Amino acid sequence: MTTQSSSINIEVTTKYIEEQSSPEEEKFLFSYTVKITNLGNKDVTLKSRYWHITDGDGQHHEVHGDGVIGKTPTIKPKAAYQYTSGTMLKTPMGFMTGHYNMLTHDEGEFKAIIPIFRLAIPGLIH
Repeated sequence: MTTQSSSINIEVTTKYIEEQSSPEEEKFLFSYTVKITNLGNKDVTLKSRYWHITDGDGQHHEVHGDGVIGKTPTIKPKAAYQYTSGTMLKTPMGFMTGHYNMLTHDEGEFKAIIPIFRLAIPGLIH
């Protein structure tokens, strides 16, 4: 498997879900919306995902799984796929990074790196 992120662009936006969080119980829910754009000239299929999640106390956990939100989308050239998911942290701030295992019909499997992004409640960081 190679790492080939140049043909895939990944953008992430995050949101704190206050109404489903409980700071007194150390539960901070965040949603993240990922937009995956295929900049290449061939169809790519997202086969699996890997997330490395770090909370504000430096505690790590990993998530592996097939596809995203129950799907293994194929993204046409110059097109994008977007989805929203979420994660619960024990602290009001944390970070996520990872990769998608992508597949092209003729070139095989490669990793598309997900750049690190921050999860933080509003107003925590100035």
